[in-house]
Amino acid sequence: MSVQESLTRGVIHALGSAPERFQRLLAGRPIEIDGQRLTTEVQMALRLLGALPGASFEDLPLDRARAQIDSEARIFGARIEVASVEDILIPGSEREIPARVYRAHPDRPCAGTVVYFHGGGWVVGSLESGDSVCRFIAARSGLRVIAVDYRLAPEAPFPAGLTDAVDAFRWVRDVVPDAEDVEPWIAVAGDSAGGNLAAVTCLETRSDPSGGPDYQLLFFPVTDLARKHRSYELFAEGYFLTEKQMDWYRGHYLGAHGDAEDPRVSPLYAHELSGLPPAHVAVSGFDVLRDEGLAYADRLEAAGVPTTRQLEAGHIHAFVNATGVGKTSGIALARAVDTLVAALPDPARAAVSD
Repeated sequence: MSVQESLTRGVIHALGSAPERFQRLLAGRPIEIDGQRLTTEVQMALRLLGALPGASFEDLPLDRARAQIDSEARIFGARIEVASVEDILIPGSEREIPARVYRAHPDRPCAGTVVYFHGGGWVVGSLESGDSVCRFIAARSGLRVIAVDYRLAPEAPFPAGLTDAVDAFRWVRDVVPDAEDVEPWIAVAGDSAGGNLAAVTCLETRSDPSGGPDYQLLFFPVTDLARKHRSYELFAEGYFLTEKQMDWYRGHYLGAHGDAEDPRVSPLYAHELSGLPPAHVAVSGFDVLRDEGLAYADRLEAAGVPTTRQLEAGHIHAFVNATGVGKTSGIALARAVDTLVAALPDPARAAVSD
């Protein structure tokens, strides 16, 4: 972390701990849209983020855009200490896939594994930008977390990133039985584009002889790149993720040959969703992706998939990456992570709770 990042992080974290009355002075008048009020500390964080130097990342060269996203993740995320962090390479069908393994309790058996895919529109984001989320999940759940550094567009457009995601899941699924201290229960999880990859991994592995994931945890997932739902009209700009940025992501990811209605791109267009693992879908109220996330939860439920929803009405996109600012992001993420523990088989759940 640079000196500037450290200073900015210190100021933002201090303001995040300030009394709400003071935060309201910085945030300005309350914002209410579609029957939802933006949380005070979130509104304040938006103003602080807007005051940081630098152009919007989609207007920058790719290397600088990626560096800016990683920097923002270090500034706004809470770096929770875990017992071990190890970088590994996963053998894939097209390349070795970098990954990072988090363990909260390496001195006792692990009740299961979470394979995590970071967000960033398939264009930006990295193991670094997803680090605080993976640490939080590992520490909160006691599960092993394996973060996957899938290929990014435009250098590697669809389906390269998805291929890496599916390969990584299958490798974890197949090697877990050989690990004496890890139970074979496996979940996939991800935020935004990573939520998309998690959802599609479930679709792609549903018919595998060894089976797909046991659970899917989807944070504000992209489920429909073919059309823009009403939440695009309501939150097109000013709430972190913008319509312009989503158009930028879409163009890079699909490239010249991608089809937005391909279920591997937009899982909302999958003909059949039955047989998928239980799901928890968490969305933010002030987010262009809100409505397509809820629509996917509706389709899962209609197909008989056990599904729970979490609408954080006062939040913006990417709250999972902002646990270092105030309290509400951490509370929201904890609520979602607890569904992982609740989904574990009874003996494993009891062991985690001890």
